[in-house]
Amino acid sequence: MASLIVRNVGRLTTWHGPVVERAAVVIRDGVVEWTGADADLPAGLGDVPELDAGGAAVLPGFVDSHTHAVWAGSRREDFVGRVSGADYSPHGISSTVAATRAASYDELLALTTERLTEMRRHGTTTVEVKSGYGLTPGEEVQLLTVARQAGGLAQLDTTTTYLGAHVVPAGRDRADYVDEVVGSLPAAVDAGAHWCDVFCDDGAFSLDEARRILTSAREHGLGLRMHAEQLSHTGAAQLATELRCASADHLDHVTEDDARALAAADVVATLVPVVSLYSRSMRWSHARILRDAGCTLAIATDCNPGTAWCESMPYAMQLACLAMGLDVETTLRAATLGGAAALRRTDIGHLGVGAKGDLVLVSSDHESDVLGHLGTQAVIQTVVDGCPIGG
Repeated sequence: MASLIVRNVGRLTTWHGPVVERAAVVIRDGVVEWTGADADLPAGLGDVPELDAGGAAVLPGFVDSHTHAVWAGSRREDFVGRVSGADYSPHGISSTVAATRAASYDELLALTTERLTEMRRHGTTTVEVKSGYGLTPGEEVQLLTVARQAGGLAQLDTTTTYLGAHVVPAGRDRADYVDEVVGSLPAAVDAGAHWCDVFCDDGAFSLDEARRILTSAREHGLGLRMHAEQLSHTGAAQLATELRCASADHLDHVTEDDARALAAADVVATLVPVVSLYSRSMRWSHARILRDAGCTLAIATDCNPGTAWCESMPYAMQLACLAMGLDVETTLRAATLGGAAALRRTDIGHLGVGAKGDLVLVSSDHESDVLGHLGTQAVIQTVVDGCPIGG
């Protein structure tokens, strides 16, 4: 936690009132204390370090609410096959599981820290990290521990999710494996997990299996998330509303009825546009179905080795805007306030007084250029808890 005055801000977006031009931000002990015009900066702030924004626009730090950042190995063969015409299948996850199990703790920690540091360089200040490439109780606990430690090393606000229900491991009996996932929930809680997620789709877990796992997870004090309607329409979105999950993610095959139900149940709809591109599904229209139904939208990278090898929130945001057809303000809100809502956080995703001092200086004097200027480094400085990092 640090104190900092950010001055000479070209345009400041706080999500509390209109954009402030020629602005300043005061952060005290890691928390926003004041925002306003630079000319109105209060006197008597004491000996507080200053950061000159140089006329850059400033946004709240990006909240990446869906990632699978802990893995070893490569899925390049999947990628080469897919761009040659092969379809995506969740069975490719097994190759990542094998490579991840073969890696040492230190190797996984180094790889994960590198990915999270790259996320921070692109403006992410809060990140959710799932397990899911261990698929045994002991391996899954290790991945949760790696995620927490890597988040600290990368200086990111990190929340962890238990995804033992990613796929059924090869050679395992389905019912036996579901029993094992349910039985390992106390160990996941002890390892610091905040959430439980289930991949509910063709080739993964059924509605009944997902309901059982998530209901038990709630009994153990975990928040609920779901991979839903990615590969086909299964009814997973309606299950997310039934269980009052915090978020339902992917939603490529969502219907208008599903979208209205999600909105009514206050389930955040998390878009992962990199997957639509990387998996070559090229499904984009669900974003507007969800928006038009009144859903709270979040945007996430879904950083993973098989369908979204991407650490850049700005890139995910550009796809949400240019391919999914979301307007600039909706996209920026989804990457900040929306991600915070998906994590059920009120202290991040905005720069109101009392919020965490997490913000980004963008490489332009206008925030819309984060979305409109492709192929560049969109962020020149990330501030986490009032601490400027990188640059």
